[in-house]
Amino acid sequence: MSETTPKLARVLKLPHLVLFGLAYLVPTTILTVYGVATAMSNGHLPTAVLVAMVAMLFTAYSYGRLSRVYTSTGSAYVYAQRSLGPRTGFMVGWTMMLDYLFLPLINYITIGLYLNAQFPAVPDWVWIVGFLVVITALNVRGIALVAKANTVIVGAQVAFLLLFFAMSARHLVGMTDIHPLAPFVGSGLELLPVLSAAAILTESFLGFDAVTTLSEEAENPRRDVPRAIILVTLCGGLIFLAASWFGHMVFPDHTRFTDVDSAALDIMRAVGGDVLAALLTTALIIGSFGSALSSQASVSRVLYAMGRDGSLPRGVFGRLSKRYNTPAANILLVGGVAVGAIFLDIETVASFISFGALVAFAAVNLSVIIHFVVRERMRTGADLLKYGLVPGIGLSLTVYLWTNLSGLAFVIGGVWAAVGLVQLAYVTRGFRQEPPRMTFDDRLLEERTASEV
Repeated sequence: MSETTPKLARVLKLPHLVLFGLAYLVPTTILTVYGVATAMSNGHLPTAVLVAMVAMLFTAYSYGRLSRVYTSTGSAYVYAQRSLGPRTGFMVGWTMMLDYLFLPLINYITIGLYLNAQFPAVPDWVWIVGFLVVITALNVRGIALVAKANTVIVGAQVAFLLLFFAMSARHLVGMTDIHPLAPFVGSGLELLPVLSAAAILTESFLGFDAVTTLSEEAENPRRDVPRAIILVTLCGGLIFLAASWFGHMVFPDHTRFTDVDSAALDIMRAVGGDVLAALLTTALIIGSFGSALSSQASVSRVLYAMGRDGSLPRGVFGRLSKRYNTPAANILLVGGVAVGAIFLDIETVASFISFGALVAFAAVNLSVIIHFVVRERMRTGADLLKYGLVPGIGLSLTVYLWTNLSGLAFVIGGVWAAVGLVQLAYVTRGFRQEPPRMTFDDRLLEERTASEV
């Protein structure tokens, strides 16, 4: 029976993983928050981007270290479960659902808002439902199809950004008062505003985390997943840095934005008129489509990981479609949750995501220290640098950002964590036994699953 048991197919190479991560983080996402983040940083957005990128590289490093040890799907849930203990792992996995489960909603909300603005006669909910059906169907069909779609989606966004960079460079040619370092060291630079802006920008780097959810579908996970994690973080950060730098150089006075929520349109009009502004809208729609496609794929696999080991009902969450070898039931469930995009706003959904993502980041950094330094007793000078200091810095940065979230984020996150604690009590029979652990051996997993059919 084990021969007929469906399992995730190892079909993804390094380029697929990188494209998946980039599609998840959305290369053009920096333009959606450009005005807000620029205002928060007092006109020093490139500096805030640089700070956020450095902070995320520390956490990406920790993800890469653990992805070499644990090649199963499940991301921070798996790392915390195996390093910090099954109960802590369960709560980390549950909390990170706020990140994964609700990230598609932001993309659908963005699609509805921009297309409704372009075509006022069509309600935003019509666009949301239409895109939701298409994206859910693509995910059910399989990860290989998603990977092919990501190639087109990321390519379109990069093409737009290259056009923007080229037109900006042409706009700047001949200007005599160009000061390339002005965004980094110019007047008005203050540490706290820059750090506040960097805090909200860390959400733009979530693509590197998403890569780890595809470990069981990578051809060579121990080699390619760590590489993809760092490449996604670096590529995303450099794209954000270039876009914010050109934006500042073209439109240096952030006090003249027509509307901080759509400040990128002012920049596009300054560089290329209404045509480039229209192309921006198109690029943002494409980017939101790609991010929703990738994030829906990621969360369905995290739910599959938790269902497969019994932390969630195995009969619902821990099964794959025999036709497509994908967690189809989970994909449909995530699609059902995404219907909430019709009723919720971006600020509310962002509160869910911030809480869950930073808890996961902190847990992964701590897991590196516990696994390598405490359990494996790797305590030479070089080991303490690699497995103690570097992840320790990442842990400190993520905890700092987490403590600066809004009160609403803590209320929502606290309620969600309380529900998770009730589920943990259920699966552990009132905390009298440990929750199930992840099975990493494919053969044992197939035998266990087949015995339950």
